[in-house]
Amino acid sequence: MAIDQEAIKKHIRGIIEALGDDPEREGLKDTPERVARMCTEVFDGMNYTNHEIAQMFDKTFNEKCGLEYGLDDMVIVRDIDIFSYCEHHMALMYDMKVSVAYIPCGKVIGLSKIARIADMVGKRLQLQERIGSDIAQIISEITGSDSVGVRIEGCHSCMTARGIKRPGAKTVTTTFTGRFKEDTSLQMRLFL
Repeated sequence: MAIDQEAIKKHIRGIIEALGDDPEREGLKDTPERVARMCTEVFDGMNYTNHEIAQMFDKTFNEKCGLEYGLDDMVIVRDIDIFSYCEHHMALMYDMKVSVAYIPCGKVIGLSKIARIADMVGKRLQLQERIGSDIAQIISEITGSDSVGVRIEGCHSCMTARGIKRPGAKTVTTTFTGRFKEDTSLQMRLFL
């Protein structure tokens, strides 16, 4: 699915008019074009399925790790900064910190790829809960691991700037698969 910049320009112009302003005013005449370009950038993840993102970032290394080698290794990448847009209000979800852990089973993914996956998944109209499950699904597909944990903490402008207007409110979500579902000690390592 390609993002339709022409449709975005048309609708942004309509929103400006609906707000009672003049889209030909000096400060607004280029706004529809700027918003369309911004949407192409910040919603780039909408162009790809989880499987396509997995293919895009499938750079792994075969390593003697995991239970089949008598090892109980875990890889954790903490505090990956991302942002996204809430699908309910199209409001910014910001100051989001994503931590991803997985238990390797014979191969490991390049660490920068984990951050790239989190970034790309965030570039969709999303729910914070779905960001976690999408990341877990992609990491599992790439690494072959059935044990993935994702922790996300973030602020939602639909809570901080409108509605209840509680600027200090943060939302924390977790996604656990495989051994992370049952083993609270593994879960707690995401909170350290």
